[in-house]
Amino acid sequence: MTAEARTDPVTDLLADPLADGWRRPRGPRSAYRVDAWVALALAGGTALSISLSLGTGLMGDAPWWQVAIWVALIALPLAVRRRWPEAVALLVSLVFAVFASIGVSDGLFSSICLYVAIYSVGAWSHHRTIARWTRLGIIAGMFIWLFWSLLETANQATVIPELSRDGFFSPYAAYGLLQVLLNLVYFWAAYYFGGAAWLAARRSAALEARTRELATERERTAAQAVSLERVRIARELHDVVAHHVSLMGVQAGAARRILDRDPAAATRAITVIEESARTAVDELHTMLGALRADDADCDGDQPAHQSTSTRGVDQLAELAQENTDAGLAVRLQVIGDPRPVPGTIGLSLYRIAQEALTNTRKHAGSGATAELRLRYEPDAVELEVTDTGRGIRPAVGSPAAQSAPGGLGQQGMRERVAAVGGSLELANRPRGGYLVRARVPLAGPPSAAEEPIPRPAAEEPQTVRAAE
Repeated sequence: MTAEARTDPVTDLLADPLADGWRRPRGPRSAYRVDAWVALALAGGTALSISLSLGTGLMGDAPWWQVAIWVALIALPLAVRRRWPEAVALLVSLVFAVFASIGVSDGLFSSICLYVAIYSVGAWSHHRTIARWTRLGIIAGMFIWLFWSLLETANQATVIPELSRDGFFSPYAAYGLLQVLLNLVYFWAAYYFGGAAWLAARRSAALEARTRELATERERTAAQAVSLERVRIARELHDVVAHHVSLMGVQAGAARRILDRDPAAATRAITVIEESARTAVDELHTMLGALRADDADCDGDQPAHQSTSTRGVDQLAELAQENTDAGLAVRLQVIGDPRPVPGTIGLSLYRIAQEALTNTRKHAGSGATAELRLRYEPDAVELEVTDTGRGIRPAVGSPAAQSAPGGLGQQGMRERVAAVGGSLELANRPRGGYLVRARVPLAGPPSAAEEPIPRPAAEEPQTVRAAE
């Protein structure tokens, strides 16, 4: 059976300090030993106190066995007050009242035992409603017994004869009122401090639980950050390596085939390889520098964990020319009035175009051409990459697409677009070829101060046409 299968929702609820049914843990075994020693100490103190009280002659002459029973019943049950607090409190209060009625009481340690018993109900009971009514019932019973005793002895001149009963507010009435006030303070303290101990334990347990949750969340967040950083690094490496290495591979193959019959063309292919290798090394150096730098070492407001690449929509023309030099005819169209594009959005669009053209070289076949369209809208920027290849690629999201060589590239495109809040469309074109369309919303239309200078109509749309 797994750990998940053994999980009990009821147990989890009772263990949650913020849940209504929370139960205070009983504590370790050592706590029970402490309770036993406290009970024995109170029993010894009670025995000594009653012995001294009997020695003064003020408590009458009670038989020793009766005193021994009283000491055992009023003190020793406190050893299990943590496990059965309600039963212990009822037993101690009953013994206190019954034996006091027959003249067996010391007036000191017995009151301490009763206080500890009532306090323990508030501090340790697992049933808060029962605990409340148990304490209120004991306190009400004690006050009824107190009032009955005061009324019963009010007309007995032999009981506390030094207190006169004459007058509306006689000395005996003052004595009775003092007893009521003392018992009010006594029982209020037992009730209040017992409940306060339970609340303090609950707050402490809640603090410990939240501390554990924060530690777990911190570990989970750190693991997620590491995972996200690994994905980002893998995506950047894939974009750089896949594009430039595939470009160098194509050019190296072409140079090898034409080296003997067309040295000039082979030289141009080798030049493209050199430029691609230099560009790839520069981008890798930039990436490694960002990874090694701390946030405080970065210039500007961009933290080190974000990409510091200088690639963006302004470099799409270079990308088109680079692929054209590599043998894939690429045309770039810029539609609309260019406007500033945030660096993260520009880098994402550049990488998507780079990956799309890399996939075109891999899958479109010989003789295919590609077209880049960068469209500026009032509230968004859209990049569209199409090719005229005849190969049909697997449907997006299908198992074949996931296992295809371009599967990671398409996944990277989706991650990049999602990171900047855009949308991505990947589809086979009905008449052959492939379509990649990424649309990313911008903050809003440019203000009057940011409006670009109008260009002559002859310059729209801006076009970089591939060399045929």
